[in-house]
Amino acid sequence: MNTLSVADSVLRSAKTTCIPVPLPKPLQSDTHAVRVVWGSRVVQVGGGAPVRIQSMTNTDTADAIGTAIQVKELALAGSEMVRITVNNDEAARAVPHVRDQLDRMGIDVPLVGDFHYNGHRLLADHPACAQALSKYRINPGNVGRGDKRDRQFVQMIETAVRYDKVVRIGVNWGSLDQDLLARMMDDNHARAQPWDARQVMYEALITSALESAEQAEAAGLGADRIILSCKVSGVQDLIAVYQSLAQRSRYALHLGLTEAGMGTKGTVASTAALSVLLQQGIGDTIRVSLTPEPGEARTQEVVVAAEILQALGLRAFVPSVTACPGCGRTTSTTFQELAKQIDDFLRRSMPEWRAQYPGVESLKVAVMGCIVNGPGESKHADIGISLPGTGEAPAAPVYIDGERSVILRGEHIARDFQALVGNYIQQRYGRAP
Repeated sequence: MNTLSVADSVLRSAKTTCIPVPLPKPLQSDTHAVRVVWGSRVVQVGGGAPVRIQSMTNTDTADAIGTAIQVKELALAGSEMVRITVNNDEAARAVPHVRDQLDRMGIDVPLVGDFHYNGHRLLADHPACAQALSKYRINPGNVGRGDKRDRQFVQMIETAVRYDKVVRIGVNWGSLDQDLLARMMDDNHARAQPWDARQVMYEALITSALESAEQAEAAGLGADRIILSCKVSGVQDLIAVYQSLAQRSRYALHLGLTEAGMGTKGTVASTAALSVLLQQGIGDTIRVSLTPEPGEARTQEVVVAAEILQALGLRAFVPSVTACPGCGRTTSTTFQELAKQIDDFLRRSMPEWRAQYPGVESLKVAVMGCIVNGPGESKHADIGISLPGTGEAPAAPVYIDGERSVILRGEHIARDFQALVGNYIQQRYGRAP
């Protein structure tokens, strides 16, 4: 049989054995449900709840006003829990004032206290701080060495039990329990076939988290009050560790690539790691640890986290804008400018729209640059515009719910289309009187 005959045979076989491609669907996490509470606000983590977004301030917590303002910004951007540093007496004394400021501003986002080295003392010496926080983050590697480690860790857990708080046991390979690591290195050396050093590190991370969780339960903290994390800074390392951790426990899991970096590096690395795990149903809450570029808002890490979840179809936060990248047919920058104006308009309006127009976050908008894909993409969106490309007639058809509705012309196409989007949202998502 010649090459052409083989090709014909393969094509005929493919046609006759055609089966539908399965629809993509991320798996769902099967972990304990953890309730993080402040007042009447309850953020459930795990147990089938939506994947939650967390962030962290970079203010001096002792500056209660400045910290409260940044927490508010992060919460309004979509962060459902915000972590603050509690590293000294001044910070611990300020925590209740941060909480009071937020309550007065109507911001009920739960606060998470980040403790290292002296958390046992700060929680004991500042009970108002312990009560104002909704969750404690404890790093087993930074609690103490030897007998102090167990005693001080249990002391923090007992405080959480006393005030009915959630604890994230957050292991980090930059501050791993050195006694545990040394023990595991010795055990590995005694093996007939020693593991690779990275495998020992993986196992040390997981063991530290699980042994600490067992110790917390023994001290009276329920499994439904525990969240685990094992953070590393390498994409493949993070995937390997969490895949193993998820197989070995049902604790709710916090995902995050530690020290991800800044700009596109941090965004891409975090997206690559978290997306693989979330698609496999691993992870109940996430944080994107971006280093802010000079002048960049701290809220950028929240935006990226929300974009990851929305791109995977796990949650919807803001209306999505489909826009083409541009080519030789679109030498004008009109469609780029319009796409940015619409995206900014939607994001700027969302804090008000969330309450006023339930469901608006699922809106799909298309801003396309020429006749090739413009009409088709616009028809697939709820509302879309196909702008004229180079050499095309100076007209921009607008499609609403798949049908061509109007053609915009002139110098104010951007303004007119934005008004159409606003009217569409009001008519579709506005509550009936």
